[in-house]
Order: sequence, then structure tokens, then C-alpha cells
Amino acid sequence: MANPFERVPLADLRQRTSIKWRFFEPDVLPMWVAEMDVVPAEAVTRAVTDAMTRGDTGYPHGDAYAEAFARFAEARWGAQVDVPRTALVSDVMMGAFELIRLLTPPSGSVIVTSPVYPPFHAYSRHAERKVVEAALGADLRLDLAAVEEACARVGDAGAVLLLCNPHNPTGTVHTRAELEAVAQLAARFNVRVISDEVHAPLIFDAEFTPYWTVDPRGFSLASASKAWNLAGLRTALIVGGSEAGEDLGRIAEVVSHGPSHIASIAHVAAFDDGREWLDEVLQGLRDNRALLASMLAEHAPRIRWQPGEATFLAWLDCRDTRVADPGSRADAGYIGLSTGPSKAFLERARVGLNAGEAFGTGGENHVRFNLGTRPDVIEDAVRRMGTVA
Repeated sequence: MANPFERVPLADLRQRTSIKWRFFEPDVLPMWVAEMDVVPAEAVTRAVTDAMTRGDTGYPHGDAYAEAFARFAEARWGAQVDVPRTALVSDVMMGAFELIRLLTPPSGSVIVTSPVYPPFHAYSRHAERKVVEAALGADLRLDLAAVEEACARVGDAGAVLLLCNPHNPTGTVHTRAELEAVAQLAARFNVRVISDEVHAPLIFDAEFTPYWTVDPRGFSLASASKAWNLAGLRTALIVGGSEAGEDLGRIAEVVSHGPSHIASIAHVAAFDDGREWLDEVLQGLRDNRALLASMLAEHAPRIRWQPGEATFLAWLDCRDTRVADPGSRADAGYIGLSTGPSKAFLERARVGLNAGEAFGTGGENHVRFNLGTRPDVIEDAVRRMGTVA
């Protein structure tokens, strides 16, 4: 099977106008933001083209998105979705934002398991909630003791635990036992759990457990945006646990006006008819992961990488490299502008990476590397990084 990431020539990638290929100067290899360099699934292109041809460009209506996701969840994970216990939102982070505001008072807290996707910090602060970190363990898995301590500290004041599963940036897939333990802690301390599961279709060999299946008061956030590279077609779904229907009913009607109807049509096609395309992308990512491992070993052996179980993102540990910065600090910057190694890789190797410091505690002297691109781009990026690392 041909690697799907080789189908788009580099010259064509450089003609793209989204942020990945336009943010940095032309001589910088963009290995950062979570966009993949692929051609969309034919089913998605066909569905959008047909909708445009018939002028189906109005407002979203009905349960087609939830029903398509339910079919996908049952086929891939054996999980049941109760369609009436869902809500359509404009994207995953806006869904998280609305749930945070719904489930916590203005004085409440959001617990995050750092290092974690930087918008978890930013959106929580924008909602005027306090961010409380329960850092991952040294093995990059959930530290349940840290989660318990955080829940005990803030639960009485009204708090949510914002999970990422699969975890971004590490690619860790939380086990059912871990999630059940989290659910027990949440019930004990009256903390509500919101799980961002946008990368769930991009799992290699691990077993995925949707959070709504282990916590009756919990929520999962789902979308086809990452797995099918549809970030520019914004729509997503909140799925509630068996006792979360009343909360979903309290979401303001105006929130449902944000999703794009064309985006929903595209995502339905992805979930229903884009599964073979997804499998090809997963195989391409397996090949790219093996390539990254061999390239790091040959050209940048001081950079350490513990491959995750999911996603097209690699969390690279640069603490033993020549560009490690003792002054590197959490939340110093997101897109290669921090005081840490990402600054050196940008300025001296012309490789654009996400700064690990932006992911919170544990992100210092790390960078996030996007594997969803052409193999020759990966090779060039690692060779460049190796010259300074």
C-alpha cells in the first residue's frame, strides 16, 4: 500500500493557504500545528461537492451527525451512543468551553493533566476559571495520585477535570482501568469530567474506551476534524453519559447555531464512508513513525522519543541535547517562540515545531513534532534538527 502522505507533492503543499504552511517563512519546514498533509477522502469531497451543487448551504438540522458517529463508535470501539443524549457544537474546544461554563461557577477550577494541549489552559482561563495542574507521571500516563490530590483540593469549589484521550501531545491512550479510577475519584469529590476524544479514530494497536461509557455523569467530545483532516470544516459533538442528559438540556440553544452545515455533511461522510481512507492514513502514520525512530537514532540521538499509541504527533524530549535551556519554563509560548529548544530549532535549523513549554508542567525542553506529512519532509526536518541538537 502506497503511503498516502506521498500523494501531495511538496510544491503543492507550499501552495496551501491554511496556517500550517503559511505561518512561518518559506524556508522553514512546518512540523507543528495538527494539520495533516493529505488529500481528503473521496467520500468527503463528493459529499461536499454534491451539497454545494444542490445549494444545500443553510443551517444544520437534525441528528445525522450524531447518528453517523454512533455507527462509527459501535463499529470501531463497540460503544453505544444514545443519540438524544448528544449536542452539536462548532468544534471540540468550544464544546469544552461551554461545558466548563455550564458545570462550574465563576470561582471554579479546571484540572488539567499537563503537559497537555495548550488550549486546555487558554480556554479555561478565558472562561475565568482557575487552572489546576495534575501532571502526568514520568511514564507519560495519568498520575492518579496527582489527580486525586487536585480533586480533593478544588472539588468543593466546583471543578471539572478536562481529560485528553488519546492524550495530546504524548499519544497515550488511557486504559479502561485508568478511566474507571478517574470516574470514581470524580464521583467521590463531586468533580465533573470532560474528555476530549478528537484523536480517538487515530489509534494504532491500543484499545480505546470512550469516557461516556465509564462515567454516567461524564462527557466526551468527538469530531472527525483531526482523523480526516477537516479542521477547516468546523463541527463536533458532545456525548453525555447515562445521567448527563439534564445537563446537556441546559446548553443554550444559541450554541447549536455555531456548527457549519457543510462541515456536518463532510463529517458524516467521513464517519460512514471514509473508514478505508482512515485505515490507509493509519498505515502511512505507522510507516512515518518507524521512519522518525530510525532518523532520530541516526541523526539526532540525543533527542529521546517514547512513541505513543495514537495520533500523528510525536512528543520529543530534548533535555539531553545541546539546545536544552535551563531557563525553559512552562507556558512560555506555543509556536516555536519559547525560550526552549523550539526557538533554537526554528532559528538555527529552520524547523517550526510546537514549543513544549506551552503544554504546561512537564513540557519544558520538549517539542511536539507533526508526523502527518511526506516522509522526505520528515527526513529533512530530522537532519536539520540533528545539526543543532
